[in-house]
Amino acid sequence: MGDEVKLYGAGGSPFVCRVKFALKMKGIKYENFEEDISNMSADVLKYNPVHKKVPVLLHNGNPIAESLVIVEYIDDVWKEVPILPQDPYERSVARFWAKFIDDKCNPAAFKVFGSNGDEQVIAEACEQLQMLENELKVKGTKFFGGDNINLVDIAADFIAYWLGTIEEVTKITFFTKDKFPKLTEWADEFVNCQVVKEILPPRELLLEFFKKRYGSSQDRGKASA
Repeated sequence: MGDEVKLYGAGGSPFVCRVKFALKMKGIKYENFEEDISNMSADVLKYNPVHKKVPVLLHNGNPIAESLVIVEYIDDVWKEVPILPQDPYERSVARFWAKFIDDKCNPAAFKVFGSNGDEQVIAEACEQLQMLENELKVKGTKFFGGDNINLVDIAADFIAYWLGTIEEVTKITFFTKDKFPKLTEWADEFVNCQVVKEILPPRELLLEFFKKRYGSSQDRGKASA
C-alpha cells in the first residue's frame, strides 16, 4: 500500500502554495481539501489545534503543520529532487533566510499596506527586502537555490507573486525594479518556473480578494478624508 497524503489548504494562500510547490517538485500525489479560512473544518481544528490554520499535511494519518516545517518534512521523506542543500552549512544558510523571510520580510510588507503607505513603514520594509537583494547579488545565481528553486525561493513566494497584486490594489508601490533589480528579476524567473506556474492561483482571484480586504484606492481615500 502506498503513502496516503492529504493536504488541507486554501488555494489563494502563499503558505499553502509553498507546500504544493514541494509536492509538485517531488511528484507526490495527494488529496486536496479546500478550506474556508474564515471557518476552518473540524479536521483542521483536530490536526492543528495549536494554530488552527492551514496548511496541514496528513501523511499516513500523521498531521504536520506550518508551511516551512511541512516543506522540510516532505524533503526528508521523499529524497528525489532535493529542496534543501545537501551540505550541512548550506542547509543551515537556507533555513536562516527562509526564517528571515517569515519573521522580517513578510510582516514588514504587510505592515506597509496596513499603515496606508506610511513612509517610515515603507522604508523599514525596503530595508528588509534589501537584505534579500544583497544575498542574490552575492550568490550571482538565477534563484536562491542556484539554477533551481530551493527552500528560500519557496519561502519567498509571497514577495514574488502576492506582493505586486496587493500593490496594484492599494496603489502603494515600493517593490520596484529600480530599487531591487536582482529581486524583481528573481521574482519574474520564479513565477515563470514551470512547477510554480502550475500551482499559483489566478491573479484575478487574488485581485478580487485583496480588493475586498483593502478596498479600492478611491475607497481608502474617502475613508481617510
